[in-house]
Amino acid sequence: MTVLAALVFTGCSKDDDALGSLGVMSVSQTYVSIPSDGGQAKVTINANQPWKMKDLIINESTGKTQYLSGTDKNTGEPVYKDLWCSISKLSGEAGESEITFTAPASDGGHETEIVIEVANTRQHLKVRQGTFDPETVTCAYFNEQGLDGKNYRVSGTVTAIANTTYGNMYVNDGTGEVYVYGTLDKDGAEKNFSSLGIEIGDVITIEGPRSTYGTTIEMVNVTVVKIVKSLIKIDGAAETKGISKDGDEISVKVAYKGSGAYFSIPEDSKGMVEYKSSKFIAGVPTKLEKNPADTCVFTFNVMPNDGAARSGSIVFTSSTSNNSSEVTYSFVQEGSIVPVTCAEFNAKPVGDAQYRIYGLVTKVANTKYGNIYIQDFSGEVYVYGTTNYSDYPVKEGDIVNIVGPHAEYKGSPQMSNATIDELCASAEAVSLADFNAAVDDNDKLYILTGKVSEIANDKYGNVYIEDENGEKVYLYGVYGDWTGENKQYFIKDNAIAVGDEITVVTIKTSYKDAPQGKNAVCFGVKKAE
Repeated sequence: MTVLAALVFTGCSKDDDALGSLGVMSVSQTYVSIPSDGGQAKVTINANQPWKMKDLIINESTGKTQYLSGTDKNTGEPVYKDLWCSISKLSGEAGESEITFTAPASDGGHETEIVIEVANTRQHLKVRQGTFDPETVTCAYFNEQGLDGKNYRVSGTVTAIANTTYGNMYVNDGTGEVYVYGTLDKDGAEKNFSSLGIEIGDVITIEGPRSTYGTTIEMVNVTVVKIVKSLIKIDGAAETKGISKDGDEISVKVAYKGSGAYFSIPEDSKGMVEYKSSKFIAGVPTKLEKNPADTCVFTFNVMPNDGAARSGSIVFTSSTSNNSSEVTYSFVQEGSIVPVTCAEFNAKPVGDAQYRIYGLVTKVANTKYGNIYIQDFSGEVYVYGTTNYSDYPVKEGDIVNIVGPHAEYKGSPQMSNATIDELCASAEAVSLADFNAAVDDNDKLYILTGKVSEIANDKYGNVYIEDENGEKVYLYGVYGDWTGENKQYFIKDNAIAVGDEITVVTIKTSYKDAPQGKNAVCFGVKKAE
C-alpha cells in the first residue's frame, strides 16, 4: 500500500531535548499516514546499536500491539491498552530494519507518536490514519465506544473545573460526563485556561483526541470551539457543603442575567430540604459594567437526618427568550453509621451513606493506598483505599472495624475511601493439627478452615470441623459476628449443614484434656456443592 503522506523532518531528542541529526540512528521518514479505508505504511530504521520502541508491547495472547496507559492503583502494575494500529516489530539489532504499520478501515482519524530509543537517544515518529476531522458524539459515546487516539467533538455544560491553570474540567451533556485533561487557549497554547473565561455552568463545544490513563478516560489538550456563557452562576464556591445530621440552614447566593432566578428541588431531594426565603438585589450599572448581573440570596432548611448519610441538591435556573441556563448546588448531610454484613453492603446502592463492617482481612492488594479485601460469614468486600492506612497498616489475618460508603467500579461493588475505626485483633492461620497441638491460651487467636462433619448443637453452634487429612477440631460455640451478637442459632439461621466449609477465628482451650476452640466467630462459609 502506498504511503499517502511522508513528510520528512527530524524529530530526534536525547533526554527529550532536540539534537538535530543523529549519528546513532536514522529513519526513512518521521511522519507516515495510513488511508482511512485501511492499509499499511513502512518505515526503515538504520541504527548502529540495538533499538526499541518505548512503552510498547505485543500481547502474546492476542498478538495486538499495546501501549502503556498508566499504573493500576490496586496492584502498582503497568496497565497496557490496545493500540489502534499494529506494528510488525518493536525492537531490533544494529543495522537496517523495516517496520510495517497496519490498521483496518476507520471512519475517523487516529494519530500516535512513537518513540524509538537507541541507548539514551530518542527518535520521534508520528503515525496517522485518515483525516483528522473530529467526529461529533455524545459524552456517553465518547466514554463507552470511543477509540483512543481518535479526534472527537462534544458539547455540554461545565459542571466542575479541577485545575484552572491547565484547564482540567468536566463536561456533561445529559448522557454522561467527559473529563477534560488540558485545555488550549485560542492560540493553541497550554497553561492559559483563565484567558478563555470559562466558568461552571457555561455550555461549551470542545474537540480533541481520546486517551486512557490507567482507568481514566480523558479528552486531552482540547480546543474550545464555542462558549455559551451561563445566564446564572452561584456567587462563590459551588462546592458541596457538609450539613450535620441535626439539620441546618443554608443560604445560596446566585447571580443571573436572565429574566429572574428560580429554584427547583429534584425529586430525590424532596423531603430533605425546604424553601425558607429569598432576597433579590438589583445590579448597579457602572462605567465598566453597563449590564451587571442581578443577585438573589435563597435560604433553605435542611431537615434532620435519622438515617444514613445522604446527599441532596438544588437546581437554579435563569432564562431569556432564546436561552436558558441552570446550575446545581449540592450538599451532603451526615447520618448514622449503619452496621452491615459484607453481603448487605454489596447490595446497597451507590451513595454517601456510611456503613460499618467487622471483617477479616484476607488480602492486602496495595499498601500505598490501603486497598484490602475483607470478609465475614456472608461474603467479601473489596476496599478501594483506606484514608488512615498509615496509622493502621493491616495485614492478612487482622480483624478490622471499617467504615465507608458503597461505590462501584465497572459494575462491581466496593467500599471507597474507607476509614479503619479499629484494629480489633490479629489471628494466625494454622492447620487443624497444629491447632490441636497448641497450648491453651485465651489471648491468642487462630484462623481455622474446615468442613463441618457434625453439628452437635445448632442453637449455640457446637460443631466439629475436619480437614482433608481427617484431622478434626471441636468448636464450642460458633457465632455470627465479632461484636458478640448473633450468639444463638447462627448455624441454624444460616442453614449451615454438614459438608459446608467454614472459616472461623477462635481461641485454643481444652475440656477434660480434649482440645477445642471456644466462642469462635465465623468469617467465611462455602456451601457444599
